[in-house]
Amino acid sequence: MVQKEDFERLRLELSVKAKNGLDFIIAACIVWSLIAYVWTLSYTPYSKSVLTFIIGGPMLPLALILSKVLKTTWKVRDNPLQPLGLWLNFAQLFYFPILVFVLIKSPEYFVLCYVIITGAHFFPYAWYYNVKAFAIMAGVIAVGSILIALKVEAQDTYLIPVFMVVSLAILAVWLLLAYRSNKLKYERIIS
Repeated sequence: MVQKEDFERLRLELSVKAKNGLDFIIAACIVWSLIAYVWTLSYTPYSKSVLTFIIGGPMLPLALILSKVLKTTWKVRDNPLQPLGLWLNFAQLFYFPILVFVLIKSPEYFVLCYVIITGAHFFPYAWYYNVKAFAIMAGVIAVGSILIALKVEAQDTYLIPVFMVVSLAILAVWLLLAYRSNKLKYERIIS
């Protein structure tokens, strides 16, 4: 049976070696910046939605490149919690039928739904990496984006992905600070 201390050490190891998923968050900042630009264009909401899907495609390769730059570890061998991170990420794919529905029925709300799904999927990472920033920013992104959508005119929808970029940038800084703190704790435990 795994003791609570062992369990916490496993989570701390993931936080430190994966640097709290910072490579993915920075990649998401880049992708969402491009999406924000797309939503400033004079295309139809449907066309902007399709372009948004296309732009999201390079997210994983971009995160892989950033993992090399940031020296993060994607696979922490001998850590039984490690596969859970991938499962948590794939969980958001089950919400994509909602995006397809919105794309077909109300494409002007597509980017809003995409932001909410993406932001909300961060929530379980608060437990996974033991970093509250994920839980807090999941709520900020979901609630903040809907509040923006209720206030802005259709031509200003680009403000929703801009809000996502700003939120991701804040999350990235917060995760970096949490990584530094967790690294010190981890070094004390393993020494």
